[in-house]
Amino acid sequence: MSRYPAYYGPKFAVAPMMDWTDTHCRSFHRVLSRRALLYTEMVTTGAVIHGPRERLLGFTRDEHPVAVQLGGSDPGDLAQAARICADFGYDEINLNVGCPSDRVQDGRFGACLMREPALVGECVAAMKAAVRLPVTVKCRIGVDDQDPVEALDALARAVRAAGADALIVHARKAWLQGLSPKENRDVPPLDYARVRALKAANPDLPIALNGGIKTIETALAELAPAQGVRLDGVMLGRAAYQDPGLLLRVDAEIFGEAAPPVPDAFAAIEAFEPYIARQLEAGVRLSSITRHMLGLFAGMPGARLYRRHLSTRAVLPGVGLETLREAVDIVRRALDATKAAA
Repeated sequence: MSRYPAYYGPKFAVAPMMDWTDTHCRSFHRVLSRRALLYTEMVTTGAVIHGPRERLLGFTRDEHPVAVQLGGSDPGDLAQAARICADFGYDEINLNVGCPSDRVQDGRFGACLMREPALVGECVAAMKAAVRLPVTVKCRIGVDDQDPVEALDALARAVRAAGADALIVHARKAWLQGLSPKENRDVPPLDYARVRALKAANPDLPIALNGGIKTIETALAELAPAQGVRLDGVMLGRAAYQDPGLLLRVDAEIFGEAAPPVPDAFAAIEAFEPYIARQLEAGVRLSSITRHMLGLFAGMPGARLYRRHLSTRAVLPGVGLETLREAVDIVRRALDATKAAA
């Protein structure tokens, strides 16, 4: 029997992404999938404790299930931040041990913590003692010249001993010297076998795979058992953001539900309109919401003109839902023209 019976862990998650997975993005993604676990952008412990909490942590009830990702390395601060996040109503607290940016290195958190597994364990233990929510860790397989076998095993031992409820592994090293954060998302080679080997050695620790998964087909393949090893989940980042339409397939194909929450991208926008209207009434600019919707019609006739219309028109002051509807009509007309020509 698993020692983690209380772990709240859907098999599919959308990764935390700085400047992208804000509350508007998550609200839109929730229209597309009832079941995907959604994550906030990373927020530092200092910001949670001392900053504008409602702006940083506020979210709508419709976003559940939603996890908050924290950045920090002081166990006391992480415990205090975790309590604050729990009071906001999040479903999971996640510790960032994977971000390679200069800012997180200067703050001694993110991927550089791969070098300090004992400290990561202390952080997890402090958060577990502070809240009743699942506490998870998102990491890399190593940094710089670390041996990925030794580095990942050491981190897994530390967080498991501390009571972590799951480990989400971005299956690449992070090169803190010589590569930019953008390059760190693509240049270091993926090593899914390393993650499967970790799962084989820790069969009762929930382990999810992140990095390079671009399609639902790939997600299903990685969730399938291989040589007796079955991963517990997959996490998609840029693919889910840049082509959010793939989320329409998650509930049926990943979770086996009878139907998606909405049948197609057009219905998704219609279902999202009341949210947009409320936000506009509250003073939010249309572009702050529609920037997360630019990839919705990826690969369809009219998609490029749809993106251009929103990119140029939604940023104008005072525009409303009519601008979004105009963009959607571009796709409808392009589809009709394609069908007529067939």
